[in-house]
Amino acid sequence: MTNPIVAIVGRPNVGKSTLFNQLVGQRISIVDDQPGVTRDRIYADTEWLGRKITLVDTGGIDVESQDELMVQMKQQANVAIETSEAVIFLVDGKEGITPADQEVANLLRIANKPVILGVNKIDAPHEEDMIYEFYNLGIGDPISISASHKRGLGDLLDAVIEHLPQHEMQEEEDDVIKIAVLGKPNVGKSSIVNKLLGEERVIVSNIPGTTRDAIDTPFEVDGQKYIIIDTAGIRRKSRINEELERYSVIRALAAIRRCDVALLVIDATEGVTEQDARIAGLIHDEGKGCIVIMNKWDLVEKDTNTMNQYRKQLMNDLAFMQYAPSLFTSAHTGQRLNRIIEMVNEVYVHCTFRISTGVLNDCIADAVTFTEPPTDKGRRLKIYYGTQVAVKPPTFVLFVNDPDLMHYSYLRYLENQFRKSFGLEGTPIRFILRERKSN
Repeated sequence: MTNPIVAIVGRPNVGKSTLFNQLVGQRISIVDDQPGVTRDRIYADTEWLGRKITLVDTGGIDVESQDELMVQMKQQANVAIETSEAVIFLVDGKEGITPADQEVANLLRIANKPVILGVNKIDAPHEEDMIYEFYNLGIGDPISISASHKRGLGDLLDAVIEHLPQHEMQEEEDDVIKIAVLGKPNVGKSSIVNKLLGEERVIVSNIPGTTRDAIDTPFEVDGQKYIIIDTAGIRRKSRINEELERYSVIRALAAIRRCDVALLVIDATEGVTEQDARIAGLIHDEGKGCIVIMNKWDLVEKDTNTMNQYRKQLMNDLAFMQYAPSLFTSAHTGQRLNRIIEMVNEVYVHCTFRISTGVLNDCIADAVTFTEPPTDKGRRLKIYYGTQVAVKPPTFVLFVNDPDLMHYSYLRYLENQFRKSFGLEGTPIRFILRERKSN
């Protein structure tokens, strides 16, 4: 089950990042008095009353430009509509209601999602009267808090949990493979989805951003059931659509968390861009299987070695994801699209692969014999044994004499040995180190 997403929204400088940091218990967002200091999409998991939630710290609405204001506020509402189960709408109790607050309230009111109204900067009990003005927003009962003084945060979280759906049983069948189709706008995601489904279920257009919401479509191939999630594109950063790009990252995150295998669609004529690498990083961090689709291959001038050169460049550009297989396709001509489902099936098998403890420890013993573990100040790392504790992705606990002696490069070596022995193409591998005293 994925954690419900709760977005913190509001105009600049009302204390969103301060609240976010307090609720997740660590200083993740940069906090500054200058409006708009939150430049990147920040999200983190936290827990309250036994419920795990994913909090999202959004950038503030820039009120300098009226034109930009409307664009950005619509995007703010999209966060609530598309990705979150509840929204914390934060306002400044000392400043009172502003026109920007009214606009945000108007957009959230039609979002059809629970909205919890937090009135921030109520630092002392005698300031409580300041909250009554905010009933005029028509968005619900205001809750007084002081993010910087940690005042009223429990009441705020109680209200959030109250508005979240109760724990639901997993309704989706275990044998359904969920595929997320991700990428920047206009790389051909919707065209690929249409080809896979064999019908025009998703509007295709050359205008970036045509696909506004994530669309789930169930389908079946040779008796295997799938759900395909077609997402809105992730946009390039620029001064004009920095906000737009930020919100699309959240949409991607929500889709990634729900999927088993992610298809990262890249425009072959452009190669891997900073945005492509960023999406790949999200997929990797969430531990999902991945296939890199180099689309528009029909538009690339080729010789006999072109594909190998592209693959080498891919390994370099996405060095942290060298386990992901690549496929060179053309949604326009249909070239190699028939291989996507076949590769999804293979990657899913590897994501859910289980290795018996005996076979696993034979592999570890062989790896240690071939290359000794590292030493530090005369002490050598000892790996006593390992066991697999989870799938999606395959996760292994290694019991060692001292986890501090494990060097990153040796973990990478072990990962490579596991891949050599068991394949595991397309899936990340996770290691957890546990100290065990020798007798």
